Amino acid sequence: MFKSDWKPNKSSSVPLHKQITDYIKEKISNGEWTLGYKLPPQRTLAKVLEVNRSTVVTAYEELIAEGLIEGKSGSGTKVVNNTWNLLATTPPPDWNSYVSFGTHKPNLPTIHEINQAEFSPNIIRLGTGELSPHLIPSTSMKKVFHQLSNKEISYGYEEPKGLLPLREQIANYLKTIGIPASPSSILIVSGALQALQLISVGLLHRGSTVLTEKPSYLHSLNVFQSAGMHLVGIPLDKEGIQANLIQQYKKQQKAALLYTIPSFHNPTGTLMTLERRKQLLDICHQEQLPLIEDDVYRELWFDENPPKPIKAFDKHGLVLYLGSLSKSLSPGFRIGWIVGPEPVVEHLADIKMQTDYGSSSLSQWAAVEWLSSGLYYEHLHEVRQQLKTRRDFTLDTLNKYFSDIAVWEKPTGGFYIWLRLLPSLSMRRLFEMALTEGILLNPGNVYDNQADQYLRISYSFASLSNIENGLKRLSKIVKMISK
Repeated sequence: MFKSDWKPNKSSSVPLHKQITDYIKEKISNGEWTLGYKLPPQRTLAKVLEVNRSTVVTAYEELIAEGLIEGKSGSGTKVVNNTWNLLATTPPPDWNSYVSFGTHKPNLPTIHEINQAEFSPNIIRLGTGELSPHLIPSTSMKKVFHQLSNKEISYGYEEPKGLLPLREQIANYLKTIGIPASPSSILIVSGALQALQLISVGLLHRGSTVLTEKPSYLHSLNVFQSAGMHLVGIPLDKEGIQANLIQQYKKQQKAALLYTIPSFHNPTGTLMTLERRKQLLDICHQEQLPLIEDDVYRELWFDENPPKPIKAFDKHGLVLYLGSLSKSLSPGFRIGWIVGPEPVVEHLADIKMQTDYGSSSLSQWAAVEWLSSGLYYEHLHEVRQQLKTRRDFTLDTLNKYFSDIAVWEKPTGGFYIWLRLLPSLSMRRLFEMALTEGILLNPGNVYDNQADQYLRISYSFASLSNIENGLKRLSKIVKMISK
């Protein structure tokens, strides 16, 4: 989605098309729009700059005449020269080719559009998987940083596994959920996403297959794919991943690893039962299939604690356990952890030091204060109540506007409702029409390319009024498209 902070001055004596021509030339000459850069379509640019399309057409024609851009039917208009290139015999590097051949794959187009649109003012974000700014305890956060200002803390690099007082606090927390772990078996990371990046480059070979739930949050990322891995999904039922299929999938796909989100799964909200967790671990042990347990939503339960983590039953060092403060406290904190066998943790710590020389020491000290003071546990109590209220409100709103056009399950924790639309329609068209109306969606097909009738609805981020307004308007769009 093209954006621009610049707008032509309509009260200027300089013609609008000339202002646009100069603006584009400046972008090209500054190297912001490099060779091969695809210019926005004429209608899009006209809408963004708030001018007639004919004005943009005239500007593009002038730039084509000067040899700076070139338009081809079917492939759009691209930068083919810059002002220096017109004068020099040796052309500058084509950065587009570098972008194309980089190791890390770009986001899926829809994910890229979502990431861009999330920062648009006044947009209703019905799929965003993070706490609302109103649920982040800013007053307590200021209190924590004030307390830190009166303490002797280090501001330099920490040891490879992370700040020892923080790892001690996390070890104490893990005991309360049934995981015996010493600080030496814990690695502090910048959120669970970095944990996955470290695992992908540090433990797996290129071409390895990773088994996931189907659908899965992993399919909306390119973390494993960029390291040359293949993702294969195993279907879910109401109790979690269908563990009885693992042996078959491992053999067929020669799988190296299994990744699961057992507690309030992203995107479906499913809570894996205790029996399924034990069955999953038993089968993975029989198959010698290592397991990544992503438990970042664990503490966001509403009426009763979820079953113990799979890691709590792990007697053979088969499970790498991921936790984080991003979902429960603040996404900007960037504090998460990996728990596993010490040799594995030490290896991942070494790779992390090569990557970023350790997570923010200030954030780590703040996390120590949150956990040791008891403020974190007080906050969890409050945020659970708030999220439960939001879930109930969203379910009531869905009953009001979607009862005849969708089905869903009631989640018992986490952020998400997995909404299946009953009318057959184009999810791409729905996404685009909703975006035009100022509603941002997370389509199901970014989590599973076959889930093209699903939406991930989040009740954690948007205000209650925006949730109702957004869902009411969305139901009208669905009905209009499906006629």
